[in-house]
Amino acid sequence: MPADERFAVRRDRARASVPRPLAAAPAPFGVPLPDGLALRGRLATGARRPETPRGSGRGGPGSRTPRTGRGGGPRRTYERARRAWDRPLTAYYVILGSSLLITVLGLVMVYSASMIKALDISKPSTYFFGKQFLAAVIGGALMLIAARMPVKLHRALAYPILMVTVFLMVLVQVPGIGMSVNGNQNWLYLGGPFQLQPSEFGKLALILWGADLLARKQDKRLLTQWKHMLVPLVPVAFMLLGLIMLGGDMGTAIILTAILFGLLWLAGAPTRLFAGVLGAAAAIAFLLIRTSPNRMSRLACMGVSEPDPEGGCWQAAHGIYALASGGWFGSGLGASVEKWGQLPEPHTDFIFAITGEELGLAGTLSVLALFAALGYAGIRVAGRTEDPFVRFAAGGVTTWITAQAVINIGAVLGLLPIAGVPLPLFSYGGSALLPTMFAVGLMIAFAREDPAAKAALAMRKPGVRWKTMRRRVKKRPSGER
Repeated sequence: MPADERFAVRRDRARASVPRPLAAAPAPFGVPLPDGLALRGRLATGARRPETPRGSGRGGPGSRTPRTGRGGGPRRTYERARRAWDRPLTAYYVILGSSLLITVLGLVMVYSASMIKALDISKPSTYFFGKQFLAAVIGGALMLIAARMPVKLHRALAYPILMVTVFLMVLVQVPGIGMSVNGNQNWLYLGGPFQLQPSEFGKLALILWGADLLARKQDKRLLTQWKHMLVPLVPVAFMLLGLIMLGGDMGTAIILTAILFGLLWLAGAPTRLFAGVLGAAAAIAFLLIRTSPNRMSRLACMGVSEPDPEGGCWQAAHGIYALASGGWFGSGLGASVEKWGQLPEPHTDFIFAITGEELGLAGTLSVLALFAALGYAGIRVAGRTEDPFVRFAAGGVTTWITAQAVINIGAVLGLLPIAGVPLPLFSYGGSALLPTMFAVGLMIAFAREDPAAKAALAMRKPGVRWKTMRRRVKKRPSGER
């Protein structure tokens, strides 16, 4: 091929490989457009821009941080739990639910632990369970009444409850009227199989009256003076303690002292005053224990693992045996061995040991978790209110239930002396169950009185919810779909 033809072919190939410019868009109204505007017009009339990878742009979906999982890890779980706990009705539901669960589980364990004891005294196996169930029904009614009562009515009942309780506690010491049970002269006979222990109601009376007294003094700004903080709260508490100690019931006296200290702590007692009252109470307790052989023997039974050859520390040792034989999940409901006469008071003071034997460590930890939830919810109610009466009363009830549970469980575990106090809401005993359930209803009423809880409860009423939904829905003009 000649050189000219080869040159022409190469020139044509080079021209063909050069990209042609975009055709200009039709000019509106016949007016020619510049090159840049023509290019924009071409893109607007149908030319496609080069596609970019999806998510590669800044701020696009691809720039988001990939999720590591649905749960979000422990951090997210903790945040969800914290938000759930901060809801207005959390304390209300925790107090109601934990107290009812403790009571129901207590009824089951009272029946299981008292069957052999009832048959031993020639009674039906459901004898103690029937009495406890009746007390639980009456206590449930009292709890419902207390939960529905306004705070002002609770304050109005403080003085009448205190006066009636003091009268009954004085009546116990009258010969021929008061009864002695297990060496304690603290009972009144009501007829039939029913008895009443007025000192159990003394705890509730001291809380209501003391909370009302301290609230009125705080409103008048008198609690900054130590005389107004102590008088007449401490003298009245000592009067109740004296009436209780006349009957020899030191366990109830310890609980009453704990309630007094709790009220003083909530009232803001200075450290030196608090230490002084605590030192005086410790000195009195030491004298009472030192002068009583029975109390000295109970103190000597702390931490024992086997009874003495003469039969001392029998109850403490067999309580440890019951807990040790339960294992992780227990021997089964009703399969306890210690309740067959080996462990004294299996359905009252040492029902926690039978629970450990039949339900194991899982059962005892469940009971402890329920008491911890109830105590923490009570602290929340006392800490979030602005009403001084509610703060003192809720703190007093929380101190009462928590201190009594710690003393009872500590005695069963051998960490504390055997004080003879029942496990709140759990052990057998109607005299202890009735005021405790009323006190729980008191805390439920306080939890309902919180402004945020009131609003949340009001929103749950059908009428309020329907009106709220109607306000949120906007009316559309006629004919609009």
